[in-house]
Amino acid sequence: MRKGSEAERHPLRERAGEAVARRYRSRLTLASLAAELASSPRQIQRAYELSGETFAEDLRATRLRAAAELLAGQPGIPVAAVARLVGYRRSGRFARAFEQRYGFAPSDFRIATLIPAGSAPAGGPERPRSAPRHP
Repeated sequence: MRKGSEAERHPLRERAGEAVARRYRSRLTLASLAAELASSPRQIQRAYELSGETFAEDLRATRLRAAAELLAGQPGIPVAAVARLVGYRRSGRFARAFEQRYGFAPSDFRIATLIPAGSAPAGGPERPRSAPRHP
């Protein structure tokens, strides 16, 4: 590694994170991000490695945080539409990723954030036993 290159990648990682935050809804790839930042995909990967995560992890976390906010704050938007709004083309893949991160299916997460504990209507959906983990 050349002298000073580690310090140069910190700003690159910061710029990459800002670009992900702006463009997570679109079909964002490592190659398109590198082109936008006038860098190479490998340089972007190295910058992410210094922060202890990958580009894919950053993109997934950004999308899922946005989804959690939409699910909790916009009950009128169907779960499949939330998936598309945050950049997932397949709602099944979105649901698996969401449940892996938060421990709830997206629809259960929405119910848990909308219905106070113990106030579900008779015969209605039950609130999950533990509160959802927010981003």
